[in-house]
Amino acid sequence: MSRYLLDKFLYTVDRDPELVERYREDPAGTVDWWEREKANEILNCAVAEKSTWLAFTDDERKALRDHDHLALFGLGAHPFLTLTLFIAMFERDHGPLEYQKAYGRALQQQYALPYPDVAT
Repeated sequence: MSRYLLDKFLYTVDRDPELVERYREDPAGTVDWWEREKANEILNCAVAEKSTWLAFTDDERKALRDHDHLALFGLGAHPFLTLTLFIAMFERDHGPLEYQKAYGRALQQQYALPYPDVAT
């Protein structure tokens, strides 16, 4: 499991409006493409450097493909990164703050203290 890679996916997709829409409309295709093309790029690196070893686990891949924020939280993805991306994708389908409140209620019902470690 790589919390780093989950957070990197959420961070990079959230910062590109075209990727946000692509992920909303085709989550499986976007996850597969991103893992193949972007996962091993070094963040904020001016030179085109790449690593070769980063890949999602099956559970991570499934949670991302399913837009399952509860599973992502349980896998250690940072809740603020998940929330900001999912707001960009799904808030338009709800009234003001409805999505954020439902997100919080779902986490509250699913997880009792102590929460999974989300240290950065």
